[in-house]
Amino acid sequence: MEAKKVTHITAGLVIAGILIVYSMILTFMDLSGNRTLGVLSLLFLLLGLVFFIMQYGKSVDHSASFGQLFSFGFKATAVATIIVLAFQVIFFLVFPEYRDKMEEISREQMYKQGMNDQQVDQAIEFTKRFFWPFLIAGTLVSYLFIGAIGSLIGAGITKKNPQSPFQQQ
Repeated sequence: MEAKKVTHITAGLVIAGILIVYSMILTFMDLSGNRTLGVLSLLFLLLGLVFFIMQYGKSVDHSASFGQLFSFGFKATAVATIIVLAFQVIFFLVFPEYRDKMEEISREQMYKQGMNDQQVDQAIEFTKRFFWPFLIAGTLVSYLFIGAIGSLIGAGITKKNPQSPFQQQ
């Protein structure tokens, strides 16, 4: 039986689903302020990409080149990024109280860093004003950067036996 070919859309959907479920678990368990657990989601993205790139390579009998494997991974990253970003926008529009909760967590962290009341208030006001651009730009930059790294790693470690155009039957 022939292995089913994995598509970048399927890979992106599965990775986005995992990231969204993980995000919801952190949010509802009140752990969204834990930076270590937040960074773990980027590790899920990286590992998910490596896994799906390897599956894609296997599904095409390892005949894909490095560039084709990287392209697959980066397209999957783009799909996952768009879906996660859409989820984040919808989530903060539907549940604005979580935006306030994030503000409070940021306020506490700034006080721990030794900032005074005026500095904290200025920083929070600035963050409130630019919340949406920060959310969108932060998600795009971090996911696409980690996605590029994951795609490079996945393309690099996946077995490759590309055929020369002159060897094709």
